[in-house]
Amino acid sequence: MKKIYITLILATLFSVIVRAQNTRPEVLQIINKVNRYWQSNNKAEVRAFWDNAAYHTGNMEVFALTKDENYRKYSEDWARHNQWMGAKSTDKIQWKYKYGETDDYVLFGDWQICFQTYIDLYHLDPQEHKIARAKEVMEYEMASPANDYWWWADGLYMVMPVMTKLYKTTGNKQYLEKLHEYFSYANSIMYDQETGLYYRDAKYVYPKHKSVNGQKDFWARGDGWVFAGLAKVLKDLPKNDQHRKEYISKYKRMADAIIKSQQAEGYWTRSMLDAAHAPGPETSGTAFFTYGLLWGINNGYLKEKTYLPAAIKGWKYLSGTALQENGKIGFVQPIGEKAIPGQVVDQNSTSNFGVGAFLLAGCEYYRFLKK
Repeated sequence: MKKIYITLILATLFSVIVRAQNTRPEVLQIINKVNRYWQSNNKAEVRAFWDNAAYHTGNMEVFALTKDENYRKYSEDWARHNQWMGAKSTDKIQWKYKYGETDDYVLFGDWQICFQTYIDLYHLDPQEHKIARAKEVMEYEMASPANDYWWWADGLYMVMPVMTKLYKTTGNKQYLEKLHEYFSYANSIMYDQETGLYYRDAKYVYPKHKSVNGQKDFWARGDGWVFAGLAKVLKDLPKNDQHRKEYISKYKRMADAIIKSQQAEGYWTRSMLDAAHAPGPETSGTAFFTYGLLWGINNGYLKEKTYLPAAIKGWKYLSGTALQENGKIGFVQPIGEKAIPGQVVDQNSTSNFGVGAFLLAGCEYYRFLKK
């Protein structure tokens, strides 16, 4: 009994200390500083490819928190510029889903993540044209015999939430059926049963590929995409979905592996289990992990006493090291698909998707403090 009381006292003290170090107004100030810096230095009228679209998933989360119309308008201007489409080909015979940045790669997930923001904007002002292309593309995809659409870890963040959002919007249960079918394929080629983590894609599966020290090489941003994607799926998935327990199990196993691989300074290295492979801080993976942990704590999936210390350390790194004085987010690994030994990642390394991930983490931390 004495041990129980001591544990409760320590947990309470930790919670008090956390709240004393971070106030809601301070966190909100950071969120606004970062988002305003990005929007004042980057025009909204850019293509709907994954990197820009990943930023908008963070921006829409900030709008949901603040109701600042400038943030909504920025995403709306982006959506209008892209005609509420991803890749724009209308010739379905030419539609592809392996890697490609041209308009015929309509079925490639990097061109589908934009639908997340279009759907969110639709719910703010329901007009069918905002989600017409999303439904056209995803319904065509679901009608095809292929199930190997998600062949890389990033794709799970890009498209899984599209499926749950469209289910909530349309009530079409096929979105949930295909979500699980495609997720099962992804697990068959990328999921590591031993660690509970995901390889970036089939090229990186151990022992075919190894880190510089001969270990399994799990790319932090890749696993960050998956972990954050699972959180977004659980947010919208029906409570009675027949596969819900599987998604929760994958999410919780990842959480355990994630907190074990965190560095003392609060960040995660680019190769999660081999810090020497590409040493030093990295923001995008850290931000997605911090977001996913805080979301789980806020929604009752993860125990605060177990996971909060890692989430707080992650946020302290993000707000104390990644965040620069002017609002710029640094230490973001450039676009790529792996941890690269010798690659320079410093305070000047920034990118749209890293900012989006930072905003997601900040919003969840704000919600935690609000509790």
